[in-house]
Amino acid sequence: MVLGFSDLKNGMTIELDGEPYKVEEFTHTKMQQRAPTVRIRLRNLRTGKMVERSFSGYKLQLTPAQVETRAAQYLYNDGEHYHFMDTENFEQYPLSLEQLGDAVNYLTEQGEVELLFFKEAPIALELPTTVDLAVVETAPGFKGDTASGSTKPAKVETGIMVQVPFFVNTGEKIRVDTRTGQYVERVG
Repeated sequence: MVLGFSDLKNGMTIELDGEPYKVEEFTHTKMQQRAPTVRIRLRNLRTGKMVERSFSGYKLQLTPAQVETRAAQYLYNDGEHYHFMDTENFEQYPLSLEQLGDAVNYLTEQGEVELLFFKEAPIALELPTTVDLAVVETAPGFKGDTASGSTKPAKVETGIMVQVPFFVNTGEKIRVDTRTGQYVERVG
């Protein structure tokens, strides 16, 4: 299958030069009496690097990447690799810190993720939209701080700092958006 101008969408995966890329955004321009131009911002799924490519002409031909997702569970970190287990066949796959990028900040033991496979090899992972994390360190809340709308820093179990409302205390679980790294709500 070959993709043209009209088939291009944000979020789709394509293959360029033998590597899988995710389309982050694209613009399509057509000037008078000239061939159309497409400018695409791509994220390399193996390395996480952002690349910008331009294509011109009427016959844009892109190949969709054969990327497969599988449900997996995070097991442990041995110092060099992060190990995940396929929840269907119980096979284990190691991924390096470079392959994971910022996703490491939201991994908890036994946490559910989606592993991305390209040509039967694991290349990256997709986190759920939100994760529940325990607050391990934050300043105590005081009576009257519940309605102020202000925030304070809190360190969560994975080691990252998240801005939380004043009423959140050490030991409580909070829900954090993995796309933005921001507090969503307190979890009962």
